[in-house]
Amino acid sequence: MRNKPPFRHLFLCLLAVLTSLAPSAFAAAVSPQEQVQVQASRATSSLMLLRGEGFQKKHLNTLEADLQALAGAIQSLPQGSDALRSAHQELVLQIRRGVAFGPKEEDLPWRYPEDLSKALLGVLHEARQLSPEGDSELAAKLEYLSVQYLSRSYLGSFEIAREQPTTYLGQDERKLVPAVDGELAALDAQANPDWRKVTVRWEYLKAALTDLNSQSNTLSSVSGRAFAPMTVYRHTRALTEQWMAM
Repeated sequence: MRNKPPFRHLFLCLLAVLTSLAPSAFAAAVSPQEQVQVQASRATSSLMLLRGEGFQKKHLNTLEADLQALAGAIQSLPQGSDALRSAHQELVLQIRRGVAFGPKEEDLPWRYPEDLSKALLGVLHEARQLSPEGDSELAAKLEYLSVQYLSRSYLGSFEIAREQPTTYLGQDERKLVPAVDGELAALDAQANPDWRKVTVRWEYLKAALTDLNSQSNTLSSVSGRAFAPMTVYRHTRALTEQWMAM
């Protein structure tokens, strides 16, 4: 009988630890379907960076790694679909076209940015169709914002899915930045050190993304400052890596 109190005390301690972890340790879980969305946007951003920064070998290597990660994410889905596989093939085709065109801006067909955006949106849409209800999509939203930022920096305005205004696919920084900001603020209120690392990086990204000025056709920022696509690209990837690792 004297052995029971210590075991009961240990059980209660473990229960308390698990209870304290529940809101934070699992809130950031990223579903396999969201992983597909993240990797699709990353591959698209990497293509834009490759073209925009002069076809450097390191950026080409990153793009190839992103394409492999996207293929792996699709293969890892618990349930796929023919529509998603077809959309994936189209996105890879358009990305390969983007690499094959010459390095100069005039080498890029004027319809190509639209073709690329449609291909990306196809993958994102089909992956979302397979997603579990209640997916936060925070990492997917961040990488999608990065695509919009890099597109505006290197190619011109990104064609969002305007027919889907209630999903992140049909939204730009005017809706997505406040949405991400609100979600991260709520998590930060839990005083979890890991969340704080994420939100510190987010403060920089929020300032840059808010300056995107998507409502304008002039391709200039709200502040008039030059865009910083490489910095946004790196910070976005680092932030989503932190988020998905938690």
